[in-house]
Amino acid sequence: MSEVYFYHLTRQPLEQALPKLLGLARKAGWRIVVRGPDPARLDWLDAKLWEGDGFLPHGRAGGPHDADQPVLLTEGEVTNAADCAISIDGAALNPDEIHPLKRAMILFDGNDGDAVNTARSQWKALTEAQLPAKYWSQESGSWQMKAEHPKP
Repeated sequence: MSEVYFYHLTRQPLEQALPKLLGLARKAGWRIVVRGPDPARLDWLDAKLWEGDGFLPHGRAGGPHDADQPVLLTEGEVTNAADCAISIDGAALNPDEIHPLKRAMILFDGNDGDAVNTARSQWKALTEAQLPAKYWSQESGSWQMKAEHPKP
């Protein structure tokens, strides 16, 4: 069963935190889908991922090779046989699509009250669906797990 990791971004913006998480997931050999609700924001993120220091192969959904992409940015369905799904900007991930994955991650901006409320709603819905979840915060400067459901 998949675990859901919630990342409360307070010290780094998405464009800095996401490439690190994608790199770790790729090191694990995972294929990843990054889901966001806004096509323009995903286009912006696509450009940012090409600007980084390391090579992170990825693609934007809607091309002829979506199924071959190791990292696919989309506002829609998972079409690349992903092992990991990452939600940004409050994009929905439902329990049925999370269950077969190795991991799901929800990244949210801790400086945006609406984003925090959306993440709280996602936490409630996913833990009520019996998905194990961990809440990670970077308030102290490094990532620390602050909550876990169910508690060990």
